[in-house]
Order: sequence, then C-alpha cells, then structure tokens
Amino acid sequence: MTVNLYYSTSSKSSRSARAWLVANNIAFNERDIIANPLDRDELKQILRLTENGFEDIVSTRSKAFKALHIDLSELGFNQLLDLLVEKPQLLKRPIIYDGRRLQIGYNEEDIRAFLPRSVRKSELREIQQKLYNDDQQAVG
Repeated sequence: MTVNLYYSTSSKSSRSARAWLVANNIAFNERDIIANPLDRDELKQILRLTENGFEDIVSTRSKAFKALHIDLSELGFNQLLDLLVEKPQLLKRPIIYDGRRLQIGYNEEDIRAFLPRSVRKSELREIQQKLYNDDQQAVG
C-alpha cells in the first residue's frame, strides 16, 4: 500500500517524517493539508484507525483550537468533520497513513511500522546476531 504523508510546511514534525521516509526509500504521496484540506471521506478513513476518534487527531493545544472556545464532546460527529474540513489547521500533523496503519505526529520508533516487513525482519536478525556474538564474547 502507498504511504500518505499529510503535513504542514510549518510543522517540524512533518519535515522530520518526510526526511525519514526519503532516507528509508519509502515511496509516499505527500499533501499539504493546509493548502489542500482533507475531505470528509478522507477524514473518516483516518478516524476508523484511531483509538480515541477525534481526540487523536485534533490538536486541542493549538492556538487555532483555543480561539474557537469549543468543547469537542459537545459537537456531533458530522459537526466535527465539517469543522476539520473548514479548519484543517486544527489537525495534528503529520498524519502518516497507508490504509492499514496510522501514525499521528512523528515518533522515530513508531514510524518504523511503515518499513517493509522484509526490512524489519532483516534488522531483527542483525540485532539477534549481534546479541549472540556479544554473549559468546562474554562467555569466552
């Protein structure tokens, strides 16, 4: 599946995620969600992979959110979707999504889930071999 990077050019985390994807030769589509906001259907696809729904994707600490003086729990699902389409700056960034996996924000450990399985397995074998070698040296 193709990885989608939804970002904002002003977000340091977005730039870090992009650099990581490039450095690891992972093909991805990128989209500035401030210039080209997500639509309702795209937001629904992302929401279905969250654990806590809107709480996971809305930046309640942002100036844009605080300026609205709203409580997420008081808005209905459709109202929240409309709000995020209208004000994409309320979304946490980056959003990294491939249809099965979702990462909100940049986390160097979690983003590794987007590496192909073969790469992750190979790295695991290398770590296991290094641990084995270290054990052998400690014994011998």
